[in-house]
Amino acid sequence: MVERIPMSKAGNQRLREELNKLEKIDRFEVVKAIEVAREHGDLKENAEYHAAKERQGHIEGRILELKDKLSRAEVIDCSKVSIERAVFGTVLTLLDLDTDEEVRYQLLGPEESDVKKGSISVLSPLGRSMLGKEVGDEVLVVTPGGNREFELMEIGRSDFA
Repeated sequence: MVERIPMSKAGNQRLREELNKLEKIDRFEVVKAIEVAREHGDLKENAEYHAAKERQGHIEGRILELKDKLSRAEVIDCSKVSIERAVFGTVLTLLDLDTDEEVRYQLLGPEESDVKKGSISVLSPLGRSMLGKEVGDEVLVVTPGGNREFELMEIGRSDFA
């Protein structure tokens, strides 16, 4: 059975744009760079040629990776998810009970999570522990850095995903 990858509409669009750029622009630019480097002569000692071939390998690998992820994507419209419980796409306001610090994260898929931008993966320790919780629930999260306790203060929707 194919393992589905949960993804927001915005995340899916970003991956499609990256794939389009790789296939329509980067792929042809690297082919031109290889042709130019070949014209410089001996390929054994041609650093430009080897660098361009390596870049070509990275581009082709990323294209295959993106096609695989997009083919397995389960696209979810985050503007229509229920905010009764913490589910994929919801924005959670959490109170760290150890530090009394409030944090805010959107639960997204592993391909689009970025803590610095305020999103975490539903597959992360914190994301997994929050799924299905309601406002007021307290959760003990086992993380690589140790156990942490949070209280779910608010559940909302994102303005941008």
